[in-house]
Amino acid sequence: MSFPNPKVLLVASKTGYQVREFARHAERLGYRVQLATDRCHVLDDPWADGAIPIRFEEPWTAPAQVAGMSFDGVIAVGDKPAYVAALIAEYLKLPFHSAEAVRASRNKFEMRRRFAEAGLLAPAYRRVSLDVDPQSAAEETDYPCVLKPLGLSASRGVIRADTSDEFIRAFERIRALLASPEILRMHEDQDRFLLVEQFIPGKEFAIEGVVTAGELTVLAIFDKPDPLDGPFFEESVYVTPSREPAAVQRAIVDCTRRAVVALGLLNGPIHAEMRVNASGVWMLEIAGRPIGGLCAACLKYAGGQSLEDVLLRHAVGELPANLKLADPARGVMMIPIPRAGVYSGVSGPEGARSLPGIEDVIITAKEGQKLIPLPEGASYLGFIFSRGENVNAAEAALRAAHAELSFSIASELPVLSAG
Repeated sequence: MSFPNPKVLLVASKTGYQVREFARHAERLGYRVQLATDRCHVLDDPWADGAIPIRFEEPWTAPAQVAGMSFDGVIAVGDKPAYVAALIAEYLKLPFHSAEAVRASRNKFEMRRRFAEAGLLAPAYRRVSLDVDPQSAAEETDYPCVLKPLGLSASRGVIRADTSDEFIRAFERIRALLASPEILRMHEDQDRFLLVEQFIPGKEFAIEGVVTAGELTVLAIFDKPDPLDGPFFEESVYVTPSREPAAVQRAIVDCTRRAVVALGLLNGPIHAEMRVNASGVWMLEIAGRPIGGLCAACLKYAGGQSLEDVLLRHAVGELPANLKLADPARGVMMIPIPRAGVYSGVSGPEGARSLPGIEDVIITAKEGQKLIPLPEGASYLGFIFSRGENVNAAEAALRAAHAELSFSIASELPVLSAG
């Protein structure tokens, strides 16, 4: 069902590019967008934009904040916002993923358990308390393995270990990360545990899609051409459409559909990641929200539709019929942080933007910003977008543009003068 001049609730943890893009595309479609965010819960409308204040660290209080309000659909940007959006959608009786399904998708141990019970390929895995002696946990582990915080995303805190000594170092490193003030501020019980699982070799892929009454519609299959073998798992290049044979792509989609059912995701966007090797498709995880950061900008469909257009229309009961990519191939590079330090600038963006196949180069790092690479960090230096006559050309353009960029990163904080 569609509505005239529909009103959509957008739940997001902060304002930024992704939020602005949803607002811009909503205006073009004739939709109204109401933002709900955790920026401030004390002051009344502190940013003078009419945003509904939500306490993301107390998600159960969110429905009361929208009591008496009416919306035609709900969208979430980010993992914690997706859970808040699910609670609000249940309260307002709007189509969205159930809160229980979103919560399961945000817990790597619960997700792994459900995938295994559904008969999907699953590595050996177990949950380990952060309070145990890491030496004893290391002695009980087969190698190589991967240690993962249960509730973090974007490979944050994910570390491969090939020996017991590496296991202990990874364990202590993740324990320190989860004890940081930033994580403790959004503390959940699952943050006291790790998932330890067998390392899965193979190529990695991602699927962007939407689910309607439990049925998956695939919006893109991304290849991740860089090897992601550890010790950390920083994602960088995504290109679409996939270069894999049709049979492999069908297997990837079939596995994703089964995983959607296993988690009980019913209505809304999904972002899934998987590995493929000689044994088949191994589902890594599915999130009940769209691809993060600026990456959505790499998807442009026939008729000028963006991913935001598709998701806004889906939220109010429509799904565009023609979801063919507007270009033969498209790609995005999340520019990795090469080392820790303080960002002071970049040279080469203009030259990078002028290269064939490059659509845009966006530097998101700010001067004076402290840069922290994975596994502790949670950001990138920026994004490069490309398009090409084929996937190889789109990927080559990304790498050529990246080679044009030179980032200035001081190894220590600058000393400020007394004057």
